[in-house]
Amino acid sequence: MIPAAIAVQRSTDAKLMVVDASGRLVHRPRADLPALVHRGDLAIANDAATLPASLFGIHAATNSPIELRLAGRRSLQPQEVDRFTAVAFGAGDFRIPTETRPAPPSFRAGDVLQLGPLHAVVRTVLDHPRLIEVTFQGTPQDIWEGLARHGRPIQYSYLADPLAVWDTWTKIASRPVAFEAPSAGFLLDWRLIDRLRGRGATFATLTHAAGISSTGDPNLDAKLPLDEPYEIPTRTANAIEVTRRQGGRIIAIGTTVVRALEDAAACDGRVRSGRAVATLRVGPLSQLRVVDALATGQHEPGTSHYELLRAFQDNSVLQRVNAEADRHGYRTHEFGDSLFVCRAAALRVAEGHHP
Repeated sequence: MIPAAIAVQRSTDAKLMVVDASGRLVHRPRADLPALVHRGDLAIANDAATLPASLFGIHAATNSPIELRLAGRRSLQPQEVDRFTAVAFGAGDFRIPTETRPAPPSFRAGDVLQLGPLHAVVRTVLDHPRLIEVTFQGTPQDIWEGLARHGRPIQYSYLADPLAVWDTWTKIASRPVAFEAPSAGFLLDWRLIDRLRGRGATFATLTHAAGISSTGDPNLDAKLPLDEPYEIPTRTANAIEVTRRQGGRIIAIGTTVVRALEDAAACDGRVRSGRAVATLRVGPLSQLRVVDALATGQHEPGTSHYELLRAFQDNSVLQRVNAEADRHGYRTHEFGDSLFVCRAAALRVAEGHHP
């Protein structure tokens, strides 16, 4: 697979690999996605807009340059914007691969971080030296203005040019709560959504604070995804109930949608409306209770996104997906090509899932 190095959301030559419930693989243009949706299906996307969550500044105690990547928050409320979990890097920027970035200075509770117009205080060092909880000083308006003026989108070295924040917003973006783009939604525009509806499917949204995808540190990456808040609207919860009752499929546009829905249904299999924090980590041992199919990007083994795919298909199928992606030059990461993967038929039958 080839890293997608240019920030084009809806490339006209984008490819789509399709894995059906029997594990059969087919290659199609990504523009064919609506043809995979049936009458009565429900497609759900994450409408979170992306924050400029990369902040450069100085660790005041040592006068050392740092980059702080905001990575977690306990609430989606705009007034509750002072407290974040963050991952810290030393000197450098996105042009240096994260795995070779220098470490930041050692942090202690009470350390001050000067981040452009923003001042933050380290509340605590969590269970990794680079994973900290910080509190920003000032009013919510001060903090929002500081993020807008000084922050940049989080990005990685495979991208050739600096991202603008609007490069990271999907066409359905609403509240700025995601730390990295819910990039499966890049394939959506209003014409495609109309085509889904034209095939007799329903389209709905939820809001999930998509977290960071990589830190370059294997021990820290093993903790991903962090806890992430989400909100499921009443309309979406009702649409899920109707779709399941009538035998339609629930199709998630993106891994964050899978996580939110499966976390919401973890207790009794029912998705209710409201706000919560996703603590569930979906992987090979997960029993999916809601989602039947997933449209997502091409993900590399070892990432948390790839681990989530293992809840849909077994390792032998995913190994063939990787081999085919390599053979056909699929592009990875947020501006790359796509994968549409159905939940394995054997899993649906074993767990009494609807057809």
